[in-house]
Amino acid sequence: MAEAEPSNNSVVAEPRLVICVGDIHGYIKKLQNLWSNLESQFDPQHFNAATIIFLGDYCDRGPDAKKVLDFLINLPSKYPNQKHVFLSGNHDFAFAAFVGVLPEPQNGVSFKEGWKKYEESEDREGWYKGEGYENMHLQGRRWAGHIKARFNTIKGTEYQGSIYDAGPTFASYGVPHGSSDLMKAVPDDHKKFLADMVWIHEEDDVCIEDEEGIRHCKLIAVHAGLEKGKNVGEQLRFLKAKETHLPKIEGLSGRKNVWDIPEELTEKPTIVVSGHHGKLHIEGLRLIIDEGGGFENKPVAAIALPSMKLVRDIDNLTK
Repeated sequence: MAEAEPSNNSVVAEPRLVICVGDIHGYIKKLQNLWSNLESQFDPQHFNAATIIFLGDYCDRGPDAKKVLDFLINLPSKYPNQKHVFLSGNHDFAFAAFVGVLPEPQNGVSFKEGWKKYEESEDREGWYKGEGYENMHLQGRRWAGHIKARFNTIKGTEYQGSIYDAGPTFASYGVPHGSSDLMKAVPDDHKKFLADMVWIHEEDDVCIEDEEGIRHCKLIAVHAGLEKGKNVGEQLRFLKAKETHLPKIEGLSGRKNVWDIPEELTEKPTIVVSGHHGKLHIEGLRLIIDEGGGFENKPVAAIALPSMKLVRDIDNLTK
């Protein structure tokens, strides 16, 4: 008796395509080229249904922040079957603070209270003191300030207006750096975009392909990372609530303290993906995708899951 042929009815669904896009920093051409490369690399059916997570820092350093926001705002209408997630970076947070679209602190404390901890830096960083500064979040004042130093010795570059290099963002909207006119120049849809950015995003079932094969993981996306030594659940609640009473949000702007995956998350496979750090760093399930760091001569990169394929704006790709 001949053996029965295997049934073709039990088709295993391919893992969902998830693409995480690194810091763009005002470079519209890089973003356009990266998007074209991503579109050429994946089957249209999968690409058009993909989850695209932008890891933050859309503005500053590069010349076209306004055009970058226009591009991102238009994606949901151009690709209606994709899921788009727009994380806030520390630069975007500061931009939002300056134009007045951050949520008020939930504990009744004014933004002004947050200045005190860092007031010794006010003169050196030249904090903004123009229209509307009286109850502005610290990072908005720093973002629109005029830093005294000309040269950033850590990055090896000249400052562009402020410690955030926000000058090009002001210019992209047609106003001088540090001018309160920016508050009126930024269109309402851009303000809504800045107000709606999330500080953290979670996906419950994301696949990753490594030496162990295909693994099902949880994914947490946050611009800088999660702090080690602090309860992860409390960090997640804080970031989801967009609590603005602190003068500095570590999940958006931390460095060494958010580099690693908190030990608490190693018990169950959890991908933690970030940008922010000016590096491309892939170690186990810790993904840091910020190859460009806002430098004109460095690429903007994205990583696709489950394949872990890296795609850059400078790649010369064909279908």
